[in-house]
Amino acid sequence: MKVILEVKNLHVAVDNKEILKGMDLTFYSGKIHAIMGPNGNGKSTLLSAIMGHPRYQITKGDILYKGQSILEMPVDERSRAGIFLAMQYPQEIAGVTNSDFLKAALNARLEKTISFYDFFNRLKKEVTNLKMDPQLSHRFLNEGFSGGEKKRNEILQMKLLKPELALFDEIDSGLDVDALRLVGKQINESRNDDFCGIIVSHYQRIFDIVKPDFVHILLDGKIVKSGDSSLINKIDSEGYDFLKLDFKATNKKRQSVTSLGLCGANLKSETESNKK
Repeated sequence: MKVILEVKNLHVAVDNKEILKGMDLTFYSGKIHAIMGPNGNGKSTLLSAIMGHPRYQITKGDILYKGQSILEMPVDERSRAGIFLAMQYPQEIAGVTNSDFLKAALNARLEKTISFYDFFNRLKKEVTNLKMDPQLSHRFLNEGFSGGEKKRNEILQMKLLKPELALFDEIDSGLDVDALRLVGKQINESRNDDFCGIIVSHYQRIFDIVKPDFVHILLDGKIVKSGDSSLINKIDSEGYDFLKLDFKATNKKRQSVTSLGLCGANLKSETESNKK
């Protein structure tokens, strides 16, 4: 398997509060990785840090994309390098039409500007595949779009840009059953040996359609367990309680060992002092 992304001892803070607390994880080309975990444990923070959101401060560790650190790369350079983020809450931008935005984003990645004819044909094809209203292309970006239309529009961007690393931040939220199947189908059609997808979600339903190769559980800013898709079924039936208990037990054991070590060091120091 070819490594496309490595997260090494990653610590990330938001508004001076540490969210990720030493994460280590490797992602592979040609694979779909699922990131799951309770609310507020750092899943969206991880994706935002990979994409380079300025609000997310990396205080320690590194992110390697194709073997090279991207910590100093601004968001636009990461995008041109082949990284894409489908946002949980896509922003509305008044005054910029959807089609103009998509064409500008596509041209930023191409060595030669795409012709209007070629762009129109590609856009029409993907809009049809996603069963979107063609008029959405001529409206201002996401303005007045429903939640489902915004999510489909994120997938439309992905299909046009053809990234090598696609990050999906709760792409299934706000979608009805039919829209979820459409979105899942488009992600599946994007799968190839040079494509890696990282999907953050709370729910099993997206993974019933897009089968992940790896499942990673994030708890308190760290990956506490990884496995195959069977791990999703266990979480769906038991919740995260079994992981929380293991996590607390492991932490308690580590703290006990650390405390004994400190006591031992203090005792040794006192003994030597008394000898003197």
